[in-house]
This record gives sequence, C-alpha cells and structure tokens, in this order.
Amino acid sequence: MANIKSDIEITNKVYIETYGCQMNFSDTEIVSSILINSGFSIINTPDNADTILLNTCSVRDNAERKIHERLIHLKRYKKQNKNLVVGILGCMAERLRKNLLEEKQIVDLVVGPDEFRKVPQLIDDARTGTRGIAVMLSRVETYDDIEPLRTSGVFAWLSIMRGCDNFCSYCVVPYTRGRERSRSLESVVKEVENLRDKGFKEITLLGQNVNSYKDRQTGEDFADLLAASAKAAPKIRFRYMTSHPVDMSDKLIETMAEYDNICKYIHLPVQSGSNRILDLMLRGYTVEHYLGHINKIKKLMPGCSLSTDIIAGFPTETEEDHKATLRVIEEVGYDGAFMFKYSPREHTKAFSMADDVPDREKTRRLNEIIELQHKISRELNNKETGNFHTIVAESPSKKNPEEWMGRTDTNKVVVFPVSNGIAEGDIFNVKILGSTSATLFGEIIS
Repeated sequence: MANIKSDIEITNKVYIETYGCQMNFSDTEIVSSILINSGFSIINTPDNADTILLNTCSVRDNAERKIHERLIHLKRYKKQNKNLVVGILGCMAERLRKNLLEEKQIVDLVVGPDEFRKVPQLIDDARTGTRGIAVMLSRVETYDDIEPLRTSGVFAWLSIMRGCDNFCSYCVVPYTRGRERSRSLESVVKEVENLRDKGFKEITLLGQNVNSYKDRQTGEDFADLLAASAKAAPKIRFRYMTSHPVDMSDKLIETMAEYDNICKYIHLPVQSGSNRILDLMLRGYTVEHYLGHINKIKKLMPGCSLSTDIIAGFPTETEEDHKATLRVIEEVGYDGAFMFKYSPREHTKAFSMADDVPDREKTRRLNEIIELQHKISRELNNKETGNFHTIVAESPSKKNPEEWMGRTDTNKVVVFPVSNGIAEGDIFNVKILGSTSATLFGEIIS
C-alpha cells in the first residue's frame, strides 16, 4: 500500500494522455507548447506529475467510456497526492461540461478545444481550490501563432483548420469543435518551411474536413494549399485527412496526381452505401456522386490507396440498405476501413430518431462488413508481393525489436528486418515479400 503524500513540493510537471483522432494528438502538441511557455514541463508518466490531463474524444460512446474508466484508475494518484490537479480537455470536455465537474469529484478543470490558452491559469486556480470550466466555442481561434511541441523530428501533424460546418445527423463534431475556420495559406506554408528547415520528412495536414479549407483573404482552397506546400518542401512527403465527399474536387485530385511528394492515399468516408441512409445522415451526396470521385481518382492515380469510414446499423437501416453498403465496398475495393456500430450521440439530429436496429443485428452487419473488408484488404496486399516501395522508418516493430516498420506512399504498413543500426526518419527502398490483410512484410534493397 502506497504511503499517502501530504506535503508535496509542486514542480509544475504535467502528464497528458491523448485519446481519439490525429486532431487530438495535434491538440496535445499545442497544449504542451502553451504549458511550456507558461513555465510548466511535460513528462511521460503520471507517477510524478503535479497535473494529469486527459485529452478526450466524444465521437463514439466507447471513446467516452474509456475516459470514465480512466478517471476511476486515477483516483489512486489523488489519494497519493492531495495537491494533484486532474483535468479533462477536448471534445468530451465541451460536450459534458458541468457533468464532469459535478459527477466526477476527481476532476478539477474542464477545457474545450477552443480554450486551450486558459489551461495554465486554470491549473493554477485549481491548486487554490477553484475548480474551473472553459468551454466557449470560437469562430476565430486557430492557434496559428503557436508552434506545437512535436516529440518527433521526422513526422509532423499540421493543423490547417478547425471545426466543421457539415452537421451530419450522427456527428457531435460541430457541437464540440465549433464552426469551420481556416488558417491563412501563408501561415501554413511558413510552418511547412520551418519543418523543412528542421529536417522533417513527412507532414500530415489535418482538419475535420480539409476539403472545405479556404483562405478567407485570398480565396485559395485546399488544392492551392496542398500545391503550395508540395512546392515549398519538395523533399517532404505530404499526407492529409480527413476528406468529405461533398467537398472533394476534381482540382484536388488533379493536384495530387501532379506532385510526386503528395502521397497517393485518400481517406474518403462513405458511411453507407444506401442513398436513403445517406440522406438521413445529412451527408449531402449520393452513392453515384461518391463513386464518380472514386472513378476520377482511379483514372488519374491508378495506384492510389483508398480507405473509408462505415457505420453499421444507423436508425431505420434495412437489410437492403446493409447489402447496398456491401456492394459499395466491393465496387470501390478499399485498402482499409474504420468500421463501427452506430451509437446515438446527444445533441445530434439523429439522437431524436429511434435507435431501432437491435444491437445483435448491428453486430451481425458490422461483422459482415469487417469480414468483407478484410478479404479485400488481403487480396490487395497479396498483389503487392514483388513490388518495390520507398518508405520512411517510423519505429521498431512492437512484436520484434529486430524489425522496424514504416509506411509506403500509399499508407500501407511495411515491417522489415534490420541488421545494422537504424533511426527514425531513415529512408529505404524495400521489396515486398509477403502480407496479411493489415501489414506488408519486406526487405531492404540496397
């Protein structure tokens, strides 16, 4: 049994755990920078922290359950250190607000995605016994004046915009992250140039819907930004996510095809293969419109890798709607997919609809989607055998420290053995020797 710590010197050490999408990890880098500029230090373990922050996700119910479970685990740190400050950041903070402070006595502060600048002061206030909440949404905040604290000197997430204006009927993002606002193209390109000069090898441009990016001063769109970035740093590989089909343009596809350093990978969420369900989801496109984009992509970039998001069991979904989704998966031939059962989210338009697909049926349909997608992924990866790819080394393999992993231009994970020293960011040509549905296996070609 650990001894209870009563009088502990406060050293301004902050530990941050991040949950959810890449935008959340990018936000953690922003919060870390704000804290360091205010005299705090960021540490990698909660054991000696004066403050523990959880940067949260609210997109699905399971993501929120993880946070509630984690708060239970953190009670022991509170018992050990009565001065410990515990805070909730991000989407869950924005969505649940006062409930977190009132129901979770362990929580001292709650900060939404547009109020990160207040985190240092709220931590100081919490130490004097004042529990704080800052969850106002902004129409202007982009944090474009803050250089994120990046822990990798090779791979960078670069946020180009915040918020979303689409209001899909199932999605909480517009309510938790606010309305769309874009950084200026000039500020993004300057950050790209800064990352180039520091030796970064790969940049992922981030936004809830990058396709709707627009520089309000110049009128330049996402295709213009992507082209400007590719020209500013021709030796850096560029990726981006996430796209919305309603805003996907021929101009963007043509720009991707034009520049070799723009990775040939597109994540384009379809969500459903049924036009009726897409209409209920307020997605703003039809299956035919979506497939038109896919055909254009395949025509201009034959080797482009495609992935998607799919929701099983949306309200009123019938077996025919489900089969329509399976047909789209087969027709497109996705390399990968994020597949989920529908879960109602408060404040969304779909929340007032009857969640009338039984959970058992949702599970069956989801399993059929997963089985089909894994089959397609296996077949596509099998065709990679004998191919050659240039990859950037990311990290040692989790299963074998004598192997490393990296990604192809098309975002496929490659695991390969190494005999000599290797470091994050090293660039190799590899030959693919085999595969599973999720991973390619290769060898370095000198």
